[in-house]
Amino acid sequence: MPGDPMSDEKTVTAAVIIIGNEILSGRTQDTNLNYIAKYLGTKGVSVKAAWVIPDLHEVVVNTVNQARENFDYVLTTGGIGPTHDDITAECIAKAFDVELVVDDQIASRIRQRPAPEHVMESRLRMARVPKGASLIENSTGGPQGFSMENVHVMAGIPRVMQAMIGNIPFQGGPVVHSCSVTAYMGESEIADELTTLQKDHPAVDIGSYPFSRNNRYGTSLVIRGTDIEELNLVLNSICATITAKEETPEDIERP
Repeated sequence: MPGDPMSDEKTVTAAVIIIGNEILSGRTQDTNLNYIAKYLGTKGVSVKAAWVIPDLHEVVVNTVNQARENFDYVLTTGGIGPTHDDITAECIAKAFDVELVVDDQIASRIRQRPAPEHVMESRLRMARVPKGASLIENSTGGPQGFSMENVHVMAGIPRVMQAMIGNIPFQGGPVVHSCSVTAYMGESEIADELTTLQKDHPAVDIGSYPFSRNNRYGTSLVIRGTDIEELNLVLNSICATITAKEETPEDIERP
């Protein structure tokens, strides 16, 4: 695991791996990444990479191994249901070079819900976890998530994933705050000033995003950082720059 998540001297990082052919085909639209990134931000954990990958053993194993060696936390979604293409548990076991075993606690809970034999057999696939995994508490009664070292495996169903992630004990760094302002002017009109501001304030991240609204073009400016006082200072400087160019700062959001 790369570094101590308790350290205040570094950014605590995370990678998200979204597993599922249905996402790549366009049949299903992923909403989990957005939720995860925002949630982790409140915990002082910064998402630095994300993959969307197919239900292929080699791809899942290789991606998980790459991610867990380079990020403090790895979160996966999808592939832990009862069907043949739900292969995430066995892939995590292979990535950690451990056996895939049946967890008695999960199996007992599944058997409490009566079902025909062939249905029960499929459901019991969800009781398989890598040997040594710790279970992620899940109040929804859906698929069972689990953790292996810094890898946390969750369901792809948004409401189930959200129930799971709330039970993972993240140890993050300083919380990253953000503020923003928009103006009906092109990025190039304030590019020089933004470059200077970024050099003067290396601890914050200034993002510039063009948009089109009501047949007008403009720029949305988002400032992110851990120091609220500095964020306000940078935001005020940007607003002053916009005003000096005879435009009006709009939609101002303070940290």
